[in-house]
Formats: sequence, structure tokens, C-alpha cells
Amino acid sequence: MAFVLRNMFSLFTFVATFSLLFNSCYCFYPKLLNASLAATESDWSPAGATWYGSPTGAGSDGGACGYGAAVEQGPFSAMVSAGGPSLFKSGKGCGACYEVKCTTNSACSENPVTVVITDECPGCVSESVHFDLSGTAFGAMAKSGQAEQLRNAGVLQIQYRKVKCNYPGKTIAFHVDAGSNPNYFATLVEYENGDGDLGSVDLKQALDSDTWLPMQQSWGAVWKLDAGSRLRSPFSIRLTSLDSRQTLVAAGVIPAGWEPGQTYRSVVNFNG
Repeated sequence: MAFVLRNMFSLFTFVATFSLLFNSCYCFYPKLLNASLAATESDWSPAGATWYGSPTGAGSDGGACGYGAAVEQGPFSAMVSAGGPSLFKSGKGCGACYEVKCTTNSACSENPVTVVITDECPGCVSESVHFDLSGTAFGAMAKSGQAEQLRNAGVLQIQYRKVKCNYPGKTIAFHVDAGSNPNYFATLVEYENGDGDLGSVDLKQALDSDTWLPMQQSWGAVWKLDAGSRLRSPFSIRLTSLDSRQTLVAAGVIPAGWEPGQTYRSVVNFNG
């Protein structure tokens, strides 16, 4: 009799456990899926958007970040934007990448496009976040064949989110400012993967294995070091990204005999 009772108890335990597992699994996965979808949707925030410059151009000829004619060429390819104060960040926002999409106009494709902050829009303060896009980038948010219709819409309410920059095949480049001299060094930094924008830049001189000299932001994406005495090249440059605080060193990237106006390419980049 005890044997039978033990078997009946084991059978009851098995059935109860199976039923609990089945019911738990049945309820769990839909909830997990909904939570995942909700998290994805919550990545987007509202912003205002306008456009400037030529309808199919790159906004301005370079803009307040200092990238010059590069904004029209790959990898920027005119997919750029001036940023209101909260995006430009007094120049610290230069190089940051964002996805933008519009859904409030019949010409909107609702598909996201990626833009890079390359200019400043100081008067763009009607919303807390405002993109003054190039004509090319603004039109890219439209359905096929309806770019002109979208550009005629005026101010749009859009959705945006910050994303990692990714420039396949590109390494970080340093364009030496034309005003640089043996005692003063300034450089435009461009094509940073990852955050895209920089929190700090430091310089190390030749034959110095320990001392990093902090550079100051001059304007836009240009950083400077006014040493007050002759600097010894080659230089290594250390970059620290603005948000993630990742650090990267371009060792010896500025060679001995460097010249103002020249661009020197590193062999490194952040992870995109």
C-alpha cells in the first residue's frame, strides 16, 4: 500500500510541476517580447527640424565645426545637420551621429536616416532639441519622389536618437590648422567612430614617455596647445570620447617636419 501511495504522490508531483512550467512559459514570452519592443520605442525622443542651404546640398560650406568642404564628400556625403544649443554643445557636439525620422507629414517615409552634427544653429531654440538639417538630409526622410514636398512643409516635428558613428575603412584624421607654428599647435580632429564627439584631447611630445599636455578646445572640432616654447615633434595625440569616456592614442601621428595645412591620418579609430 505504501508503495502505491508513493507512486501516486510522485505522479501527482510530476503533473503539478509540468503544469506549472507549461503555464509559466505560456505567459512569459509574450511579456518579454512586449518589454523589448517598449524599450526599443523608448529610445526615440521628440525634436524639431528645419533645413537650410541648397535643397540638395550640405547646408553650409563647412560650418561651425570646421570640417570645411569635407561635409559634401564621403563619408559625410551631405548627410549633416546644424544643431541647436543642446546638440552643438558649444562645439563639443561636433561629430556626433544621430538617427532622425519623421512621421507627422504625408510625405514622411517614417524610416530613420543618420546625420552628423557639423554646424551650429544658435537661433534654434523654439524646442529643447532642434536639427537644422542640410537639404539633402531633410529630403532623405521623405518617401521616394516626395523630397521636395517634404522640404516645403516648413518646421517638422521629428523623432531622434543618438547612435554610434561608423566610418568603414576610415581612420581618425588630424588636419593641422593653418595658424600653427613651432610654439603653437592646433588641429581639426575628424572621422571618430563610436561617440563621434570628444571630451578631451592631449598631446605628447617626442622622447617623452610620461607627460601628456592637455589641449584646449579652440572652436568647433579644432583643439589647440599654446605651449609658449618650442614643441618637439613627432607628436602623439590622445583622444577621450565625450559620453563613453573611451580613450585612444594615435602614437606619433604628427611627424617631425609637420606643416600647417596638412592632414595626417592615424592607423587607429574607436569601435563603431
